[in-house]
Amino acid sequence: MAGTGTKIRQWLMTGVSYMIPFVAAGGILIALAFLLAKAATGGETHMAWDQELMHVSNTDGAVTGFNLLELGNWAYIIMFIGKALFALFVPVLAAYIAYAIADRPGLAPGFVAGALASGLDGNPLGTGTGFLGAILGGLLAGFLALWISRWKVASWIRPLIPVVIIPLLASIVTGFVMVLVLKAPVGALVTGLTNWLNGLSGGSMIVLGIILGLMMAFDMGGPVNKVAYTFAATGLTAVAATATEAPQWAVMAIVMAAGMTPPLGIALATALRPKLFSESEIENGKAAWLLGASFISEGAIPFAAADPIRVIPSIMIGSGLTGALVAMFNNQLPAPHGGIFVVPLMGAGALTYLLAIAIGTVVTGLLVIVSKGLGNK
Repeated sequence: MAGTGTKIRQWLMTGVSYMIPFVAAGGILIALAFLLAKAATGGETHMAWDQELMHVSNTDGAVTGFNLLELGNWAYIIMFIGKALFALFVPVLAAYIAYAIADRPGLAPGFVAGALASGLDGNPLGTGTGFLGAILGGLLAGFLALWISRWKVASWIRPLIPVVIIPLLASIVTGFVMVLVLKAPVGALVTGLTNWLNGLSGGSMIVLGIILGLMMAFDMGGPVNKVAYTFAATGLTAVAATATEAPQWAVMAIVMAAGMTPPLGIALATALRPKLFSESEIENGKAAWLLGASFISEGAIPFAAADPIRVIPSIMIGSGLTGALVAMFNNQLPAPHGGIFVVPLMGAGALTYLLAIAIGTVVTGLLVIVSKGLGNK
């Protein structure tokens, strides 16, 4: 029987697994909107939401006079489709944590917790607790739904339990706890974290880059990796629409680069020293080039699982170095996903960003080769 720690990890990873498609699709659409806006305006990278700049007529929420040949029109609409997808990832995280605990009856209260945590649709009771509130709210909603499902009730009421009683009671209790109990302490923690991030510069940002880089490579798609990524992705929502530079964009750049180097470094190692790897690993190494370039850290998992003692420290060092270099170069990335395909959004900073990724990739690959070579002697 699984221990408590294992169960919590399973619940959290269920929520994360359902969350990722919203982040990936929304992030790629937002990145595409930025690219189209840049092309439409000749360089104004971060203004895809500006209807005047994008030459869009938007009255009472209805876009009129859409011009198929106007890139700005496309950028504006794609931006808000992407933002709609992206706005759902915190509610989805909470809902599917609750689902993992209580099955379908946990979904409604879980979505309530997530919607309140994110302030979805401008809800005046939004708690501003972000992904931390979503995790706590999802756990609370799931346990409430599970507890109610175990009530001893008359047989004629039993069919109503999962479809009416649990969604109703668990949603009410979860909502009240989110607003009246969790909002103040968790909201203060999130605000403090944001203020701390805004105050980072120079050496302190480099230290943060190292820490986030190590986290991204530690379990490549596992809970530690996802905490670092979610910290970066949710931070983007706090950036003002008119911003052209923000520390949250620097954090996003760090996390994405550090998440790309593990599979890229592994791919390089298999290409340089194929004799150190099995035939299946060599094939996986070929696929890792594309996975790494697309910011899919999981491409390194087969190698880490087969040889964790040598592979994991090697990729952590490479990712930590990458994070430090990105922080040192002060690279900024407003898109939450897309890998190498969103690098053009960085403008003049693109070359140093690619340099950081290249250095991290080479260091990772060489460390893997050396460690595996020594282990085979």
